[in-house]
Amino acid sequence: MLITRRERFNSAHRLFRDEWSKEKNFNFFGKCSNWHGHNYDLFVTVKGTVNEETSFVVNLKELSRIIKQNIIEKLDHKNLNIDVDFLKNKIVSSENIAIAIWGEIEPKIIELGVDLYCIKLVETENNFIEYYGKKHKQ
Repeated sequence: MLITRRERFNSAHRLFRDEWSKEKNFNFFGKCSNWHGHNYDLFVTVKGTVNEETSFVVNLKELSRIIKQNIIEKLDHKNLNIDVDFLKNKIVSSENIAIAIWGEIEPKIIELGVDLYCIKLVETENNFIEYYGKKHKQ
């Protein structure tokens, strides 16, 4: 069974490669090579079986705590390119953010007795990423 928790955060970033000129960055990334921000929706989906004693796949309060402590508190109202340790030296695309979030929370979610199934990161109403980890073939 799959169960999903949604959290939200607001962050600034830019898509930029330091080794490229400003012009090359603009030609490739467009306006996104400039500083800008998003109101992100983060969906964390876990997979497990229903516990007969609790009737839960996972305690959503615990799942929410893990997401808030390890992700939201680190990303909300932050500059993703500068302020976030697990995004250092990366192009801060939605793809890389989703991969990094997976890496930060997967071990803690496994401790809850479920598997991390999917990270869905909604950047805009038109753009979102779904990441299923390295073990799943896309």
